[in-house]
Amino acid sequence: MRGIFFSEDDARAAALVLARGGFEAAVVRERLAGEDDDEDHPWAVVTDAPMIQLEMLVETYDGWLDLDDEETAPEPLPLPEEPKRIKRES
Repeated sequence: MRGIFFSEDDARAAALVLARGGFEAAVVRERLAGEDDDEDHPWAVVTDAPMIQLEMLVETYDGWLDLDDEETAPEPLPLPEEPKRIKRES
């Protein structure tokens, strides 16, 4: 799970709060698609903290929460092994 922040100082402050709480937190530069200026990229805090705690920090520092898409992917439905018979065989 990641919290996205516009300021490096805000991202580092949020990571420090999480680290003091006993969670792992890393600050990385988040590259957005279509953004060509390196100075405009936001900062991401990647953590294993509970979502509610990261959500509160994101609200405090005016950022947003980015959930991992991999964890929320639904399981594929099982497919039939052979076609279904509509008519009876005589």
